[in-house]
Amino acid sequence: MKETKLANAVVLSTGIKASPGSPFDQAAAENAWRFHRSLPTYERTRLVSLETAAADLGVKAVYLKDESTRFGLKAFKGLGGSYAVFRILCDRLGLDPRTAVFSDFAAEEIRAKCSEVVFVTATDGNHGKGVAWASRLFGCKAYVYLPGGSVEARRKAIEDAGAEKAVILDQNYDKVVQYARRQAEENGWILVQDTAWEGYEEIPRWIVEGYLTMGAEIVEQLDGVVPTHVFLQAGVGAMAGGILGYLSNVFAAKEPVFTIVEPLVVPCLYESAKAGDGRIRSIQGDPVTIMAGLNCGTPCLVTWPTIRDRAGFYFACTDEVTKTAMRALARFPKEKERVVAGESGAVPYGALLEVIKDPAMKEEMGLGEDSVILLISTEGATDPEGYERIVGR
Repeated sequence: MKETKLANAVVLSTGIKASPGSPFDQAAAENAWRFHRSLPTYERTRLVSLETAAADLGVKAVYLKDESTRFGLKAFKGLGGSYAVFRILCDRLGLDPRTAVFSDFAAEEIRAKCSEVVFVTATDGNHGKGVAWASRLFGCKAYVYLPGGSVEARRKAIEDAGAEKAVILDQNYDKVVQYARRQAEENGWILVQDTAWEGYEEIPRWIVEGYLTMGAEIVEQLDGVVPTHVFLQAGVGAMAGGILGYLSNVFAAKEPVFTIVEPLVVPCLYESAKAGDGRIRSIQGDPVTIMAGLNCGTPCLVTWPTIRDRAGFYFACTDEVTKTAMRALARFPKEKERVVAGESGAVPYGALLEVIKDPAMKEEMGLGEDSVILLISTEGATDPEGYERIVGR
């Protein structure tokens, strides 16, 4: 283990190389993608080749998956929420999730049964919006709870997406998760949470498998190009672990270097890796960051082993890193390269910019003229006022 301080971040180097064998494999991805393609609003999101960035940074290519248009929700989270809701309803209704499609839920008898189902979740914003949207899609109900400090725009967007009610509580994210869990137990609701703990792993795994649709699209869009480096932002690490595991299987022959990116004030995966004993660590207190979707204090048990055994670097950064990236992505000279990336979406690009500025870290990561870098912008302007303050209109 080696820890390096940069101007706006700290980086932990583990020396680990990615390997195949993750449970988030091509079969899981294909089933999730098959379901998502059956949704009436499904469209593949774009993979942007940032040619200007590649030239400026001195690398071969930079590719960015732009999730700002996914299902009209401005974020990728609808993938996990919809697939988990689908799997739960298949279980309740006796449908085979390996063959069922969305149109199977159009029958009057099935819609009546779906209307009796109530979901509940805790969220920093995008996950709750995805669960609310999926619940409405299937004719179910959803209640959503957000941590203190959440902006009103995110709460309202969740209700607009389909939640019966979205409430901001005066508690941190981990405590809101426990509150949602109690609501499920007391009311007979179904908890759809994108983090996991002992005894609660199946539904989080389905959520992660839903995210693999994004990975399958990326591989198809790369059309034979193999990334040498992948930067993945993480809150609890559900998306990061799923995509990391999937890509480590697909690109096993060439072993990309994977970097996990977190806010400096709440780096639960960084601290878990740094401890070196294989167990998770939680961040206490009430950390404040503009990266609301990444403001999570405890790693997801379902994906932590995948991240622990395959991530070569952990990058914990200040809010300035993502602000710089948000502005840069919005202002490329070529219109086709411009991306509206929210606070949690832009940060992998910000991490790349920070690393490139430091010759020693750039060398340690093996970044050079032959490097092909893959990034995911997980959200667009999900907080419009915040985005305008940072980037402008």
